[in-house]
Amino acid sequence: MAKTIAFHLQKGGVGKTTISGSLACQSAIDGVKTLLVDVDPQGNSSSWFLSEAPEFELSDVIQGRCYINKAIVPVKQVDNLYILPTFGIGGTLKNYSETKLAEEPYVLQDLVTELSKDFDRIIMDLSPGLGRLEKSALIASDEVITPMTPEVFSLDGLEIFIDELGKIRKNMRSSVAHSKIIINSFDERIKQHRNIYNAACSGSFKVYKIPVDPIFRKAQEASSAPQYFRNNGRGLKEKTVEVIKALTNDIWGS
Repeated sequence: MAKTIAFHLQKGGVGKTTISGSLACQSAIDGVKTLLVDVDPQGNSSSWFLSEAPEFELSDVIQGRCYINKAIVPVKQVDNLYILPTFGIGGTLKNYSETKLAEEPYVLQDLVTELSKDFDRIIMDLSPGLGRLEKSALIASDEVITPMTPEVFSLDGLEIFIDELGKIRKNMRSSVAHSKIIINSFDERIKQHRNIYNAACSGSFKVYKIPVDPIFRKAQEASSAPQYFRNNGRGLKEKTVEVIKALTNDIWGS
């Protein structure tokens, strides 16, 4: 059975897509067959890794319009990496989540069960909301990891998410684990960043710091894995590479 990881916080701009995509790339680079599922109606992960809109997407699969294998697309520039995309074609995923998903809250859980037959690792990129779609993805996951930026509002968002996740566990009988926080765009020179990091560490979470690194944005613009991208001969910062590898080892137990 594949392990399924989701990245979530009820706040935009914290790096959910950047982190989920980068860790999916690292998993694939390490030689493991990995699937990135774009559960965000905006389809940012899909826009990052695919240059053209596919014939089918996630919403087609969960609504029974196509078989799973018809919608999964290999990421050409990264061996062992595949994506189940969302391109926001007509807003179909958003429309489905607002209309039919209430009758099928475990549809993503059923999907993950099927995907586990073909993939060793599954990573889900979620939108910042916490509606039916995001809840369905969370209960389908073995673990949810929270990315945040080093600012007070992200700490507030973390507290809210912890409370909401507790309700989801109780009401939907989920055992999804939540023990890791990733502070994104961290700058050790800034006092506020250090204070936020210390506050995050005061709880029961294992906290990781990903430094400010312009290669992420440039790699996304180039539709490339950040591990492979070079700008004027320079790639990811050494500290960035170290934390991505540490996270990968910790998440998957390798």
